[in-house]
Amino acid sequence: MFSNRPTPPPIAEATLAELAERARLLAEDGRRRILGVTGTPGAGKSTVTAALLAALGDRAVIVGMDGFHFANAELLRLGRRDRKGAPDTFDVDGYVALLSRLSAQTAGTIYAPVFDRALEESIGSAVAVSAEVPLVITEGNYLLHDAHGWDGVRPLLDEVWYLDIDADERRRRLVARRLGHGHPADEATAWVRDVDEPNARVVETARDRADLVVRVVPDHTVPSEGDSA
Repeated sequence: MFSNRPTPPPIAEATLAELAERARLLAEDGRRRILGVTGTPGAGKSTVTAALLAALGDRAVIVGMDGFHFANAELLRLGRRDRKGAPDTFDVDGYVALLSRLSAQTAGTIYAPVFDRALEESIGSAVAVSAEVPLVITEGNYLLHDAHGWDGVRPLLDEVWYLDIDADERRRRLVARRLGHGHPADEATAWVRDVDEPNARVVETARDRADLVVRVVPDHTVPSEGDSA
């Protein structure tokens, strides 16, 4: 579990296969562990967590932070729709409560929400987490953030990896992602500049709270994706 780190975390280059092995070792004793994968928007969180799940099979499950986005109607009511994805546009208390339940789970099934990028909305009770699954992988931008209630997340995570990425590549991925979801080029570029980039700067301030800073290097055994989260 989390403890205050007196020095910056180690920085490592690793392939997806090597990260999968580290995750496997984390859950080797069969007890429930929660692994956090964080980083700026576009850092590759979805690609890494998908690779971990593919490698670990039924010994792992992914529960994403993004499932706790406020609904668009609520963002409009709060006047935050144009800032969707900022730290104060999530149900943080709900996310912390779910992580607490997952950490303590010894029997039965707990259900988690998932965020549908095509709909731009969350879908409740979409991910079933059985007590028999030793590793819960949770990914998102603000796992290490310490404002707006996010400081309740870090103590519930057994290990956290921060994915490091070149800023230009990050922006390229983010624009490509929005284009892939049908947004016009000018809107995609403006959203990345005005929303994703400010959020990225917030995420970067928490980098040193991770257990490991990872720079993912090519792994020919697992394909990577160009529009990663």
